Amino acid sequence: MLTSKFSIPARDRAGWPNLAKAVTTDGVSVFGLGDRSPSPKGWHVCPIVPPPDPGTYSWQFAQPITMWLWIIIGLFCFITLAGQAQPDPLSGQYFIHDPSTIVPDHDRYYVFGTRPGIAVRSSADLLAWRVEPSVFPVTPNWTRSVAPGFDGYLWAPDIIHLHDKFYLYYAVSAWGKKTSAIGLATSPTLDHTATNYAWTDLGMVISSTNSSDFNTIDPSVMQDRDGSLWLAFGSYWKGIYLTALDPATGLRPGTNSPLYHLAWNESIEAACLIQHGRFYYLFVNWGQCCRGTNSTYEVRVGRADKIIGPYLDQTGSDLAAGGGSKFLGNEGRYIGPGHIGLVTARNRQWISYHTYDADFKGRSRLFLRQLDWSPDDWPRPGQAIAPPNSF
Repeated sequence: MLTSKFSIPARDRAGWPNLAKAVTTDGVSVFGLGDRSPSPKGWHVCPIVPPPDPGTYSWQFAQPITMWLWIIIGLFCFITLAGQAQPDPLSGQYFIHDPSTIVPDHDRYYVFGTRPGIAVRSSADLLAWRVEPSVFPVTPNWTRSVAPGFDGYLWAPDIIHLHDKFYLYYAVSAWGKKTSAIGLATSPTLDHTATNYAWTDLGMVISSTNSSDFNTIDPSVMQDRDGSLWLAFGSYWKGIYLTALDPATGLRPGTNSPLYHLAWNESIEAACLIQHGRFYYLFVNWGQCCRGTNSTYEVRVGRADKIIGPYLDQTGSDLAAGGGSKFLGNEGRYIGPGHIGLVTARNRQWISYHTYDADFKGRSRLFLRQLDWSPDDWPRPGQAIAPPNSF
């Protein structure tokens, strides 16, 4: 489907809509509806028949048409447009599951995801993505002793840059079990071609057992403006928890350091903590992941005056008691959004997440859109990133 916008002198922008004819570079005529816009940018054209080949088109206008014919053509255009696939804003190797926060390093952006060794993708512009080598060629030895049934897949990583290093948190678990752990690895750079590129695994940060109230997966790391470092985590059972980390090491200050309960739902996971203005915001997923287009993931949100909570939704309900305002759900071909992350680029805030793409048989893929804010400081999903003027 082609939608052309072109300039017509202001003196000619008046009267009834016109039929338009596009002549392709191959000489094929394609008819459309010309709509005189009050904007100085001129005319918009909705093709009645999609062109056989995208190329260069020279639009030519016929005489004004009657209102009844305009209505018929308008309805045809609406039905045709409604049946078209949504344009894909990204290109390259953007298929990833449980994406981390996107972080910049030198002239590229990096995102990490679930897979053996941890998946890595990078982009120069947040639009065109490529595959990078996995973090671990060999899974760290300690992982198999803490999670019976662990199959080598390292889950739902998250990453932050501290003290000239990147701190990468990842989960070790098995499906449907809470015998899990969160590990930590560091590297001075994310560029695998750099001479100082090297991941050092620091082992386990926190773990859960069959007797725990929580499940230590889906880590989300955040540094407060005061310099303190925090890790949110959790999945099902009693929900989302928070623990402090030592900013000097990225590890917990002690094995018995306090845990704070933040949110609960019968099906909850994929926490993400961010700070905006005077509030802390907690995004979580409700529903079920990993079922392609049958996934029921949706994103809920609450906010708090303190990072340890309580987090309340827009109605005042506590997330720890099952509250949560809906932030993001299904959109056309994009099903089950999950694992929110925040990235700032070109003086704008963007959220990243995965969705299950119906146009690719429900494969999990990366998606980005602007993060907007209401006058009373509630987050809103903004416009999806799209070329060529995405910034």
